[in-house]
Amino acid sequence: MSEPISIGEAAPPKAQSAIHPGIAAVAKVLSRVSDAALYLAGFGLVVMSVIVLWQVFLRYVLNVGNSWTELTAILIMSWFIFLGAAVGVRENYHLGFDVLLYVLPSGSKKILRTISDVLVLAFAIGMVIYGIQLIHLQWREQLPSLGISGAFRYLPLAAGGVLIALFSLERMLLRWSGVDVDKDIHDEDEIPSIAEVKEV
Repeated sequence: MSEPISIGEAAPPKAQSAIHPGIAAVAKVLSRVSDAALYLAGFGLVVMSVIVLWQVFLRYVLNVGNSWTELTAILIMSWFIFLGAAVGVRENYHLGFDVLLYVLPSGSKKILRTISDVLVLAFAIGMVIYGIQLIHLQWREQLPSLGISGAFRYLPLAAGGVLIALFSLERMLLRWSGVDVDKDIHDEDEIPSIAEVKEV
């Protein structure tokens, strides 16, 4: 079994030789995009925390109201949520109900995971379509405390949808090219049989 292509890791030599060089190049680019999204999400979390801390300091220590901090923190939070969700799709970190995968024959795992990725792709396309519609609806509106277009509230929805769509397409493409993108932690553990277990 080959290792999955993960954040900051290249595919093992065996996996790279088994797939088309173009697919490997796309996977490498998307790995860098995923890394950038992850680091931006982490940076956004830190910046949002500092802004909220500043807001609390101004309000409760200096007794001064500040109009831009709350909305800015919400906008930054929207970015790191959708960027983090996209990375989670690529790295297979989202929660799943895998009971059916362990009951059915091993060959069905690839098909069921592909169905799951197709559903994620459909949801991501919906995020992009409706995100763009919301951006168009809010383009002429202005956020009073920041002085920017109201469309910026919905930009993370569309951008996150694009990344989720790209990453789910990549997962399907790699899976059907022979790369094991669905490797479970449980597959690595050898569970001893009852006869092998000794009483203490």
